[in-house]
Amino acid sequence: MRSGPPTGAPSPCRRASAPARIPSRWRPAGQTNVGTKPLSQRALNRALLERQWLLRRRSAPVPDAIEHLCGMQAQVPTSPYVGLWARLYDFHPQALEDLITTRRAVRLALMRSTIHLVTARDCLRLRPLFQAFLERALHTATPFGRQMVGIDLTVLVAAARKALDERPRTLAELGTVLHQRWPDRDPASLAYAVRHLVPLVQVPPRGLWGRSGAAWCATAETWLGRPLQARPSLEKLILRYLAAFGPASVGDIQAWSGLRTLRPIVDRLRPQLRSLTDAGGRELLDVPDGVLPDPDTPAPPRFLPEYDNLLLAHADRTRVVSDQHRSVIGFRTLLVDGLVRATWTVARQPAAATLTVECLTPLRKVERTAVEKEGTRLLAFVAPQATRREIRFV
Repeated sequence: MRSGPPTGAPSPCRRASAPARIPSRWRPAGQTNVGTKPLSQRALNRALLERQWLLRRRSAPVPDAIEHLCGMQAQVPTSPYVGLWARLYDFHPQALEDLITTRRAVRLALMRSTIHLVTARDCLRLRPLFQAFLERALHTATPFGRQMVGIDLTVLVAAARKALDERPRTLAELGTVLHQRWPDRDPASLAYAVRHLVPLVQVPPRGLWGRSGAAWCATAETWLGRPLQARPSLEKLILRYLAAFGPASVGDIQAWSGLRTLRPIVDRLRPQLRSLTDAGGRELLDVPDGVLPDPDTPAPPRFLPEYDNLLLAHADRTRVVSDQHRSVIGFRTLLVDGLVRATWTVARQPAAATLTVECLTPLRKVERTAVEKEGTRLLAFVAPQATRREIRFV
């Protein structure tokens, strides 16, 4: 977590203005007719929140939510649980645990070479789209590629698949097995090379709520009992991205996916897209039916987990976080009026739980009241057994 304010400095959370009444229910966002008018930063913010199901929670099956979001970043195993809680009515961790244990959802490296939670069918149709990117990243974005010089990667992949088909293994164990074949190479480099070359899923208990465990890996095909899709569609993925994160530029799509040179593909999609502009005159692309809420639509407080894709899905992230507070991307964040205004942590004891909200900018009293209400719900979700719950602002 970020450190608190210096001793003697006023705390942002304690600087409040006069109280005001807040609505007990947030109304659904209304569609606004923008025509050719440039979209303000606030309009883009509200569009993003609406499509991310953060203006109002939805009643939707968990697999539908995961697919609508194009997967959820999950390098912190519990992050998707909090992310789904923030977006769905009556979400219970058991619903996601059941998907993982029954192999209907998996965790594997996809966008930006980071671990994402996706449904099984998205695993099979999305992972091939990132194969070339991951292979290239092995040699350009990691130190492990240098260790692969002189190794026939086809032979390495075959040896790794054989070991993983026997049973799931940790990367450390896989590296030890491969090191027997290539004793002059670093075991960790061999294992991490396989991570880039072979579709590896992290199997349970990794990713389960409150009990996780080491990252044991299996190949996606063996774990799911089905082959990867032979002819995946990058065009469909781009359309899904725009539906969940748009309007967006080509640069935004590339920043979210980690893929490059997407402009020719986007240009082929133009007949299916609408062209908009932001306040700076930059072109933004969107699906024809993408909702553009009224910029004055209220945005309730939302507690987000570490590395929520809301903060990582655009090259220009200022629609949700100011450049001044860009360093908190990757922390657990709190949205107030649609913008990152604080970070948060929860400390648990056997019978107590404390939510600490560390403000980045001052909260008005009405905002703090709304945050306390949402924070009470968060504590009930993450610490249901606690008999004492407290919210602290620092």
